[in-house]
Amino acid sequence: MGSMHTRLVFEGEAAGALAEFYAERARGGAALIITGGIAPNPEGRMEPDAAVLDRESAIADHARIVAAVHHAGSPIVMQILHAGRYAKHADAVGPSAARAPINRFTPHRLSADDVERTVEDYVRCAALAHEAGYDGVDVMGSEGYLINQFTAPRTNDRRDDWGGSAEKRTRFAVEIVRRIRARLGPDFAILYRISALDLVENGAGADETVALAQALEAAGADALTTGIGWHESRVPTIAYMVPRGAWRFAAARLKRALAIPVAASNRINTPELAEELLARGEADLVALARPLLADPEFLRKAAAGRSAGIAPCIACNQACLDYIFTDRVATCLVNPRAGRETEYRAQPARRRERIAVAGSGPAGLAFAVTAASRGHAVTLFEAQASSGGQMRLACRIPGKEEFASLLSYYEFEAQRLGVELRMATAFDATIARAECFDRIVIATGVAPRKPRVAGIERANVRSYTEILTGAVDPGRRVAIIGAGAIAFDTAEYLTASASTGDPDTFYREWGVAANGDAPGGIVPAAPAPAARFVSVFQRTPGRPAARLGISTGWINRAALQRRGVIIVTGCEYLHIDDAGLHIAVDGKPRTIAVDDIVVCAGQDSLRPALSELEALGVPVHLIGGARDAVAIDARRAIEEGYRLALTC
Repeated sequence: MGSMHTRLVFEGEAAGALAEFYAERARGGAALIITGGIAPNPEGRMEPDAAVLDRESAIADHARIVAAVHHAGSPIVMQILHAGRYAKHADAVGPSAARAPINRFTPHRLSADDVERTVEDYVRCAALAHEAGYDGVDVMGSEGYLINQFTAPRTNDRRDDWGGSAEKRTRFAVEIVRRIRARLGPDFAILYRISALDLVENGAGADETVALAQALEAAGADALTTGIGWHESRVPTIAYMVPRGAWRFAAARLKRALAIPVAASNRINTPELAEELLARGEADLVALARPLLADPEFLRKAAAGRSAGIAPCIACNQACLDYIFTDRVATCLVNPRAGRETEYRAQPARRRERIAVAGSGPAGLAFAVTAASRGHAVTLFEAQASSGGQMRLACRIPGKEEFASLLSYYEFEAQRLGVELRMATAFDATIARAECFDRIVIATGVAPRKPRVAGIERANVRSYTEILTGAVDPGRRVAIIGAGAIAFDTAEYLTASASTGDPDTFYREWGVAANGDAPGGIVPAAPAPAARFVSVFQRTPGRPAARLGISTGWINRAALQRRGVIIVTGCEYLHIDDAGLHIAVDGKPRTIAVDDIVVCAGQDSLRPALSELEALGVPVHLIGGARDAVAIDARRAIEEGYRLALTC
């Protein structure tokens, strides 16, 4: 299990939640657990209340976590992470006084004495981890944190013993590993998370990275884990639009140069892909982070040949990274229990009920599978010929093909658990009366909203559902009314012209030097021409699609900008006629000449026959978009279905 931030705490009574979080993944078969980052001193904290291990009084709390993981059957190493200029507080430090573009705090430049002190702080932190019972440490030297800031010319302008030449820039990293080994001896594991690709301008090149890896091996590192990209990189690294296994070449490059093991990571979310990397000799180990958020039993299921039953990480970032970036405890869209193991406990139902579920979108599927796992008899009705609802549409967006794996998982689990599936059958009061269900769950989702604009009924005005299902093939010039997440997805669908699942296409689109030694591993991007000319119009002023995910929204905007998509905000829709879409911006009328207009102006809840069902005298529950269409997404829909199923 690779390291990840969770915002679960390491100290005090609340540390029990983190102990259970790690222990559940150890019980699930993880051969090694790597914790989230712990600062070696107060100035290295990610934020004011982040974990620090610099005193003996904290050992007991860490020992509790270690004991839980050991009892569950896995060794555990603690990651030491000094945030450097990424620290979100006024005491931030760095090799240079250069502020990060993603942080409002300017770091204080470390003096030579400060650097020496910081190296010793790492050593003391490792020694305290050893006393707490950890089997080793993972020294974070990636993702643009302090050690990475020393290794890259981008953030190290020093001309002393800790900067200048490549050898001096890497001295800080090498000294930390060397001194930890000298202090703790040969039996304490030292892993180092190396930045296999910086993906920033003036970052380290491939040859420098290999040289650093070899120096770390000589200094006493037992293994290298790999990180990809700095947090300020403008290349996506772990989001759904990154092809599976896109970064395998970076781990393989290091493995070829080293005798110690190298662990591959990032966008490896199936056992088949992990096994392929190992079989081809591209890595010695595979570190899974978010896949073990999605399914803590991933490894046991893989070992038993039950990969179809693994709840997949779909790389959406919605409840992990986006929660971390907005000061919330990380969880998972696919697995709402993640990070809440002590809160959500799925027990067998006290009384078996016959439950009807109307609608097989994310909310209905999550409820059906969870309720069936507790022993209920569930019948799932779907008006369409296939399950999935809005998520079925999402699977058609270039880059979101990953989402289809979640639907496959739900369908597999529904069959395994004995959920009765009735496709092409709209649930109504007649069925309910005839079959005498004990409980009814309405998860019928949403329908596209049609705004009141003169000419909206014209033949060339389409719903986004018509576009994304392929029912309509629009012309070369398209206007999109609305600028929310669905509008951006539709614009992606209309403008993408090449396979986004192909790594080489991704490298060209984002400027990744997969086969060369470019500084930082980046080269000029060469995106494919857009398939259509698309304009997106937003009624409200300000930033377009402000509700897009914080970790993925910038990727969506950048991709569309490269394809020439025009986004207009603060506009009034006047009317539609033969000339096109007529709008007003700042009171000034404009005419947009287009072939087709696609409406992405929100949704309304679908609740067919609700009043008749409520009159039957059995409990009726609304979940997902059927309950509230405002800002509905798969994360909220799945969590509502999951939570309700635990209470029945």
